[in-house]
Amino acid sequence: MINALGKYIREKREALRETDRRYTLRKVAGHIGVEPSYLSKIERGETSAYLTEEKIRLLAEYLNEDPDVLLGLSGKISQDVQEIIRRRPQLFAQLIRDLKRMPDHAILKIVREVRDGNW
Repeated sequence: MINALGKYIREKREALRETDRRYTLRKVAGHIGVEPSYLSKIERGETSAYLTEEKIRLLAEYLNEDPDVLLGLSGKISQDVQEIIRRRPQLFAQLIRDLKRMPDHAILKIVREVRDGNW
């Protein structure tokens, strides 16, 4: 997980840096409130132990990424999703287990139906 998150962040940051100097390691680290050396370690896959949900959300916002993607790559789930699951743990556990065997297009169809109230 750590390697996936770091690789993803580095690739995204470096791609953005090609056209905008605000995406240097030092500037991104400053924006999210960590030392550049720490962000470098994250990007190299050496650590992410103290990267909180708040910092991951700041990073996602700065890199124009989905925070749930970065949280997932770091092995975390957002607090709001955790709370939803805690309210009905058995139902959501079964739903997630059933969904793991479904192709993406089928899951997207279910998501759209729920979102649009067509159930």
